Amino acid sequence: MASEIKVDTIVNAGGDNDTGIDLATNDQILLKVANATKLTMNSTGQTTIVGEGGTTTTSVQQGLCKAWSYYTTASSFTNHDSLNVSSLTDRGTGDCRLVFTNAFASVYRPQHGMSGSRHFSDGDSSASFANFVSADGSNNQEDGARSSGMVSGDLA
Repeated sequence: MASEIKVDTIVNAGGDNDTGIDLATNDQILLKVANATKLTMNSTGQTTIVGEGGTTTTSVQQGLCKAWSYYTTASSFTNHDSLNVSSLTDRGTGDCRLVFTNAFASVYRPQHGMSGSRHFSDGDSSASFANFVSADGSNNQEDGARSSGMVSGDLA
């Protein structure tokens, strides 16, 4: 038989900022709104949320972009903004390496890039970095004024 607790807010009465719910093996937390499950979390940390349309779910661990960077390689070599990218490496004309703060579980994962309106491809990579190469319409490598790279997959 399932138990039910009805509350508006969970507050830690101990005062130590470590509010939490302990789960035994095979237990899970379900967040329901209007009797429809919106979030599920199990004891291994697998978490799924209901998508925008309300009919599909997304795995938080596998379904989100885990690293990205918006950078410039023309005139300067600058990381303007990023997530899970500790540094960029200039590997030559049009060739940029994104070094991850937290490595991926596998080198076999999708990575995508764009550089202005030009051709862009992914280069070699490892669990710790991804290379992105930009080129002009004739496939000659060139630096870009505005480039970005995104990587999806499981973090280690």
